[in-house]
Amino acid sequence: MLDSPPGTDVTTRRGMRTHHTTHVTRARRVALFGLLAVVQACASAGSGGRSSESPVRPDAIRPDAARVAELEAIYRARAQAALEGAHEADIRFMTHMIPHHAQALVMAGFAPDAGASPSIRTLCARIINAQTDEIAVMRRWLSERELPVPETGDMRGHGEGAMLMAGMLTPEQLAELEASRGPDFDRLFLRYMIQHHKGAVTMVRELFATDGAAQDDFVFKLASDIHVDQATEIARMELMLEALAAPEPGG
Repeated sequence: MLDSPPGTDVTTRRGMRTHHTTHVTRARRVALFGLLAVVQACASAGSGGRSSESPVRPDAIRPDAARVAELEAIYRARAQAALEGAHEADIRFMTHMIPHHAQALVMAGFAPDAGASPSIRTLCARIINAQTDEIAVMRRWLSERELPVPETGDMRGHGEGAMLMAGMLTPEQLAELEASRGPDFDRLFLRYMIQHHKGAVTMVRELFATDGAAQDDFVFKLASDIHVDQATEIARMELMLEALAAPEPGG
């Protein structure tokens, strides 16, 4: 079984909202500190180093307008950066994982018409439920930052750059899976979904290996959940595939 990334804990997805709230609260705190810094700087600029014992006219404590504008611009930039906190690798991970997940939904959606076994259907339902939710939160994360959100289209994941993502099936592999039936479908599905899941795990590891990436609490939590969930499912699918390959008792 694949190892979890350092510091990863296995918790419920309700934690995503908690981490997202923490991130926003932290951003607001940074913004407040920035505002206080502006006020303090303005006061310092206005005092001009005068002794506290010297009388000061009210109009003499007005800071230089250009300096105020400069400090306000710095404050706004820092506040915006704190709210967004979007590392290039975080954006790339979210943008690529959406079509990656979308292709998994297509693969799992073949099961009912393919005459898949009950165990495969159960696995497919689990994949659909989990990855549909994850697609939604990734789309929202991008949208909140006014970043481009990938269109899933027919959700086959064959858009521009799709084949650059680890584990993605080619159009030919996807067609082969769609045409298979019964036990053949079960075996092919497991083989291809293991490949697909391993690709997602690779994407998470690449994210965590990038300097400065995944500092956003929400991105870290989501990526960690994806790693744990898919590594666990890989181990389960490998056992299922071994069972299908084993000879029938008494055969």
